[in-house]
Amino acid sequence: MLGWDEVLAIGTRFPEVEDGLCFGTPALRVRGKFMCRLRTDPDALVVRVIDRADAEALLLGRPDVYFTTPHYDGYPYVLVRLDVVSDDELAELLEDAWRLRAPKRVLAAYDATRQP
Repeated sequence: MLGWDEVLAIGTRFPEVEDGLCFGTPALRVRGKFMCRLRTDPDALVVRVIDRADAEALLLGRPDVYFTTPHYDGYPYVLVRLDVVSDDELAELLEDAWRLRAPKRVLAAYDATRQP
């Protein structure tokens, strides 16, 4: 089962990711912009996604992993069950959230280091 330690380890692989708090729970940000946070009641990871269509696709495609609450309906966020999501899927979600929030020059520098 994945927990905050795994989220933190994956998320901080990306440049300029900051560990902090949001609404009293652990959170990750890029230059102050929200990426994800732990949530209680129900326990889950709230993750920023590309847009509402992406959120809907995740919710419909994997309802065992992704869900929402009325608070997040209509917004580009999904709640992720950490006890079900795979390491690879979580890594992809966090990279996508980072890419949405990171400055263009940071993305360009990161991508340049990953070119073959």
